[in-house]
Amino acid sequence: MSLNLLRRCARSLSTAAPSYPFSKIAVIPPAPATPPPAPLLQGKGLMAHLADTLPSADKLRLLKTYFSKRHPLRILPGSVLSVTMGHAPTQFTGVLLSVRRRGIDTSIVLRNVVNRIGVEMQVFVASPHLKDIKIVQRAGGGTGQGKTGKRMRRAKLFYLRDSPEKMSSISAGLRG
Repeated sequence: MSLNLLRRCARSLSTAAPSYPFSKIAVIPPAPATPPPAPLLQGKGLMAHLADTLPSADKLRLLKTYFSKRHPLRILPGSVLSVTMGHAPTQFTGVLLSVRRRGIDTSIVLRNVVNRIGVEMQVFVASPHLKDIKIVQRAGGGTGQGKTGKRMRRAKLFYLRDSPEKMSSISAGLRG
């Protein structure tokens, strides 16, 4: 009799439910998700749906004006841009080397020389970290804000990495 009493006491001192990985009590069911639209269930228009819902209105405006192929206010390689970010570095000014147009994934590569060291920065246009893009000097075109410079004859200006003289001559228009 005393042995049964000891067993009951030992059971009452132990935890009532087993530990978490094996307990069915601690499993929390996920919240019910909102059902996707009917065409998405069939796999139609997924990318168009994402393109409409993901970026903000400001980012869509940037994509449709500055980074369009044919818009009169588009930014051409060789332009000098000032980009404001939400994290460090908060502001970066440089020559636009390339524009990679991929819809929402559109990105730009800026290059500047800081303390005689070439610094490049790739910025995704639809990134939530990007706050503002200011055009300091345009490369040709003549329309829009800022001073106009010489239009470059290439879409990608990666050759500026090897010739600091040309790089400094582009940014020299800022000082003069």
